[in-house]
Amino acid sequence: MPTCHVYIATSLDGFIARPDGDIEWLHQWPDIGDDYGYGAFMSTVDGLIIGRGTFEKILSFGRWPYDKPVVVLSRTLDPDAVPADRADRVRILALEPQETIDMLRREGWTRAYVDGGRLIQSFLAAGLIEDLTITRIPILLGAGRPLFGALAQDIVLTHFETTAYPSGFIQSRYAIGRVL
Repeated sequence: MPTCHVYIATSLDGFIARPDGDIEWLHQWPDIGDDYGYGAFMSTVDGLIIGRGTFEKILSFGRWPYDKPVVVLSRTLDPDAVPADRADRVRILALEPQETIDMLRREGWTRAYVDGGRLIQSFLAAGLIEDLTITRIPILLGAGRPLFGALAQDIVLTHFETTAYPSGFIQSRYAIGRVL
């Protein structure tokens, strides 16, 4: 079965976006010539599974940032909403997390990057996330879209490593342990 992995940034107070979905605060930091392990992480995955909100945000960038296949999980987006110039790399599907993983297994995927707050929450609830790489950005937003939401039960994490960068970013890696 393909394993699912998270690589995401949050504000110090745990938000992945402002209440309106804005993420410009992520781009206000000086370029120190470090990608914070993103390139190495991306080299390990077969493709991405993202939610509707993440897909719409990426479309607003103008330039498509991924050269790997992308599966967008949405019950509201029309599958034909994929721009023609991305149709060979992007699919919109209305599947549950486990159904998605079963489909990707049949297609030969071994590692998937899961991105998008609510999507990450649903994959965690389904017990499908293997590990989390979370980069905390030194900013307090006070309100916004949280990375994590309510859980039916505790999820124990095992800490692998933490790296402090000169930018003030703090990146930690965790394996998903057991559900209590």
